[in-house]
Amino acid sequence: MPAVPKRKTSKGRRDRRRSHHALTLPSWVICPKCKEPMLPYHACPNCGAYRGRQAFTKREKEKKK
Repeated sequence: MPAVPKRKTSKGRRDRRRSHHALTLPSWVICPKCKEPMLPYHACPNCGAYRGRQAFTKREKEKKK
């Protein structure tokens, strides 16, 4: 037989347990090269720079025929 709770979990206990479930917005920093917002510790999606070096070159979108 499965385990069954002996008492009903109160709303306060339930809500205290769920107090850590809130979502947080990601933090943004300004790219020192192109001044666009980017995620910290990531290469800039706009210019491709990371820690003063060029991590990748941005490709232009190819047109679909």
